[in-house]
Amino acid sequence: MGTATAPLPTRRHRVALFATSTMTGFGIASWITRTPAVRDDLGASLEAMGLVLFGLSVGSMIGILGAGALIRRVGTRPLVLLGGALPVIGVLLVGLTAPAQLPAGVWIGLFLVGFGAGVAEIGLNVEAAAVERVIERPVVPVLHACFSLGTVAGGLVGIAMTAARVPVVVHLPVAAVVMAALALVAALNLRPMPRPDPDAAAAVAAAAAADLDTAAEPGIPGAAARTARRRSVITVQLLLIAVITLAMAFAEGAASDWLPLLMTSDHDAPEVLGSLVFTGFSVAMLIGRSAGTPLVTRFGRATVIRTCAVVGAVGVVAVVLSPSPVVTAAAAAVWGLGIALGFPLAVSAAGDHPTDGDRRVSVVATAGYVAFLVGPPALGFLGEHLGLRVAMLVPLALLVVAVVIASAAGRQTPTPRTA
Repeated sequence: MGTATAPLPTRRHRVALFATSTMTGFGIASWITRTPAVRDDLGASLEAMGLVLFGLSVGSMIGILGAGALIRRVGTRPLVLLGGALPVIGVLLVGLTAPAQLPAGVWIGLFLVGFGAGVAEIGLNVEAAAVERVIERPVVPVLHACFSLGTVAGGLVGIAMTAARVPVVVHLPVAAVVMAALALVAALNLRPMPRPDPDAAAAVAAAAAADLDTAAEPGIPGAAARTARRRSVITVQLLLIAVITLAMAFAEGAASDWLPLLMTSDHDAPEVLGSLVFTGFSVAMLIGRSAGTPLVTRFGRATVIRTCAVVGAVGVVAVVLSPSPVVTAAAAAVWGLGIALGFPLAVSAAGDHPTDGDRRVSVVATAGYVAFLVGPPALGFLGEHLGLRVAMLVPLALLVVAVVIASAAGRQTPTPRTA
């Protein structure tokens, strides 16, 4: 009997994944650039605005933490479609309710953006890792490059709209239309990868590991297969990969949320310069994810992740020690360039497994996105008491840990083949 192989994913399917990721980045950047305008429209105090912003965090956390269970029940397609629709509705709702001074409406809109982006990010990473296993070419880094592309585009449009004093009620609905177009492209082209029976795959892997010639025989009990599958999911190696993902996501979230404020508070720079530094950081991330992919093929994931962590750490140190806003801006670009490939390559490493790639990707991606959401508020607490520059030593320490354990992201044992 010949070797069973999965059908190659179509180019249209990859376009769908990339369009959804671009849409998510565009929507989030569109919202971030208009946060001060939304605050002014609502007439909200800092405390009240904090409660409104909490809607985004609550939605994101629920979406991310619930995505793994949803994937096991319904697959990735509904999650990607839901992740395409809900942020569009959310951004539109924010744009319409903020000028009407309805903070509850803005909260609900941000919740929808966060929940949709959360479930989509997990679903997209799982699906991209599955495609990557079949075509044996990097896909997850390109997926994250598309998110960075959307962030850069949304940020530039947002800066232009802010400079032109275009009201939120005009800007965000137009942004929602652009997002809806990308979501429609994704919906029309999405063709999720067929998944093999996980219990059967686990039985084959367990037998192959034991060097049994009868791996393909039907006599392996289902309970034993399920036990082998459970054992194969959470391993020391997977936990180390999760730590790498956490470190890279923490560093990215720290830069995205605090670099503009660090510029204005520590260097007395104007707000527009702080926004430009954030955009420059995003551009560096985009360049790293787009141009760095061939390096993975040549040098391997572990080497590239270790190098990324070192470069990112150098950027953080330069930001902490920077004597001027110009040096800080350049250091921020080094920071972004360094960590650009870390998260997507860690996700690829988790998915490079013969039987449990989907579940492993879900675990690792969840760890990363939780760090992305929880890390910035924690740094805010430290920054309030110790200063933002001192707080940036936390992502620096995590990047050093990533350098030490980068070898955990090496290739897995090849997928067992049936005779």
